[in-house]
Amino acid sequence: MAGFRESSGVADARDLRIAIVASRFNDVVVDKLVNGALETLSRMGAERPDINITRVPGAWELPLAAQEIAKTGRTDAIIALGAVIRGDTPHFDYICAECASSLSRVSLEHSLPVAFGVLTCDTVAQAQARCGDNSENKGSEAAIAAVEMAQVLRRLDT
Repeated sequence: MAGFRESSGVADARDLRIAIVASRFNDVVVDKLVNGALETLSRMGAERPDINITRVPGAWELPLAAQEIAKTGRTDAIIALGAVIRGDTPHFDYICAECASSLSRVSLEHSLPVAFGVLTCDTVAQAQARCGDNSENKGSEAAIAAVEMAQVLRRLDT
């Protein structure tokens, strides 16, 4: 539109420092999310020394690790990866809601992109469908979102 200045992110991870925080619980799924994120970051120009991976026990622990990483001021974006699969108790609801809310709070409090790549699925089959070697890999999608938001913030800061 004429007369308006628009800021948007680009899929360029060169010179960005990216932190990946990934849960070990449901590692068969989460490892595929991590691989999807790493492959996508590589395609966008990220260098391996600029990517730090931190493993935590489960999705509940992702926000605390993200917060501590954010406090350092040494990262341009965080990608949170995990998988919570519904069971027979309300435990799923508590974990998913608090994980999402707390990661959002870390992002806002630190003015830092925190991409939500935590699968919240009813079945293992749903989780498997979202972590495959295809364009549906949610780890890859979270990496794209993290990079684009880091670029948006850089533009808004200048």
